[in-house]
Amino acid sequence: MKKNKTTFETSFWAGYTAENPFRAIDAFFTFADLDYYKQSLSEAVLYSYKSKVCKQDNPSDVFVLYTVIKSFLKICYFLKEKRKKWKVVAPLRSETVFHLSSLTKEEYENPFIVFQKAFEERTPEEFESFLYQILELTLSPHVADSDRDVTTPYIYVIKMLDAAELIRERGVEKIRKLDKVVSVTE
Repeated sequence: MKKNKTTFETSFWAGYTAENPFRAIDAFFTFADLDYYKQSLSEAVLYSYKSKVCKQDNPSDVFVLYTVIKSFLKICYFLKEKRKKWKVVAPLRSETVFHLSSLTKEEYENPFIVFQKAFEERTPEEFESFLYQILELTLSPHVADSDRDVTTPYIYVIKMLDAAELIRERGVEKIRKLDKVVSVTE
């Protein structure tokens, strides 16, 4: 029986199709760094409340951000489903957690918890709707009264960005039966 391969829709922005979630995370952070994503998403959310168009010199940047974050959310949902088969490698040295300050101590120790919590709170479709709403509002020169909650999904996306960066920095290990762990190297 042939397995269905998961597509994370990375070909548009990464230039290739990543079918492995950890390679997709690498492609995501190769495309841009954590600070860029956080700042760009924050800027887009702020512009959704203004009557100005975000990135007026090149509004297509907002569309690219939408596409990349949409792929990222697919990766996160996939990782939520695979959390029982993988664990994050424990740090060998003391790590600076300042740039990952959105995570609790528990989430810092096990970043897969972030994905679990996020998708318990919102469905993948609700996160995509949030992204679409932000895209629409940031590219509109009109202020729209939005009764939809954009704060909660925004906070979860920021937390998922931090968790994914932590997974990328530390690496993962596949959990085998009888507590055997096999390191994943790429």
